[in-house]
Amino acid sequence: MYGEPAEEENHMTSSTPSPTIPAASTATTAAAGGVAGSPGRLAEDTAQGRTTIAASVVQKIAGIAAREISGVHSMGGGVSRAFGAIRERIPGGGAGASNIAGVQVEVGEKQAAVDLDIVVEYGASIVDLARAVRRNVITAVERMTGLEVIEVNIAVNDIHLPDDDDDVDAPAVPATPAPSRVE
Repeated sequence: MYGEPAEEENHMTSSTPSPTIPAASTATTAAAGGVAGSPGRLAEDTAQGRTTIAASVVQKIAGIAAREISGVHSMGGGVSRAFGAIRERIPGGGAGASNIAGVQVEVGEKQAAVDLDIVVEYGASIVDLARAVRRNVITAVERMTGLEVIEVNIAVNDIHLPDDDDDVDAPAVPATPAPSRVE
């Protein structure tokens, strides 16, 4: 897979070889959300030039698309939301797509995968909400980038109660849950 050129790349005739970057090279950090070492990816290579899209752009699009859905209170687990609140107070620390809590992406040359950690409003149907978030993220990323979104994994880490004043509470689910006995 890594050593073989894709079928779509065989038609390119260029005197300069283009680097082949495996999709897994954009490993992300789950605690603070973000993209570690995310170079731009090939979205289009034509005779007129090359268009690259940074993984941080995909991350920002996915985060905004997820927050657009009614019932999503915030992004990230308790720890990543706490780090995000601290980063926002540091000059220059709150800016940039790598600070989008709860959104991790892997971007290849033609495809993208998204992992979301969300906090939902109490009373929202989690199954319907996840379906709507997934659909909105896929639509937004594919429309804006031209990349095929192969998966959007959603982890619901907490439920926001109407009388909760403090968003930096510990998540309702333990960080390392015991193996489940039910499906």
